[in-house]
Amino acid sequence: MNLPNKLTILRILLVPFMIATLLIDFPLHFFVSGLIFGAASLTDFFDGKIARERNLITDFGKFADPLADKILVISCLVCFVAMKLCDPVLVIVVLFREFAITSIRLVAASGGKVIAANMWGKVKTVTQIIAIVAVFVFQFFLELCKVGLIPLTQATTDMIAPWLVVAGEVLLWISTIFAIISGVIYLKDNKDCIKER
Repeated sequence: MNLPNKLTILRILLVPFMIATLLIDFPLHFFVSGLIFGAASLTDFFDGKIARERNLITDFGKFADPLADKILVISCLVCFVAMKLCDPVLVIVVLFREFAITSIRLVAASGGKVIAANMWGKVKTVTQIIAIVAVFVFQFFLELCKVGLIPLTQATTDMIAPWLVVAGEVLLWISTIFAIISGVIYLKDNKDCIKER
């Protein structure tokens, strides 16, 4: 297994640690979980960069890289729903989009064809990561207020908190719009795979 594929596997292996640190309430847990999410996201950048520069692109990488992205992002979004930081409808839309795209990939794979992520799919992933990082940053800010590292009164913190949740949700919905657009383009570009079945 080459280095880019190892980085892809590492991204998947980091997901349980991100989930645990996100859901278990301890001081600055958003900071710790955010760091893990950031590290996992960086593997997405480096595995593709290394694969292209060293000509290490494989069929496994074409299939596993976008799958690892889906696992990372959806796991995070589901946790956000559990913590009331994200609209459940948003997650349902994303899940439906990913289920449709993955189904097409599996159908293509059964016919010996591997479909790599297109430019719109990469834009979708980047916007999702930016939105999720923003949610982590907003909640980390509130954590710092809570432990007294940022000198704001409790009343001020309580007033700001709902607005930060709304700001995070707006960014997540923007990323979801990109997900829908990329999904429609993906279906259009690969409609032959559907017709063949």
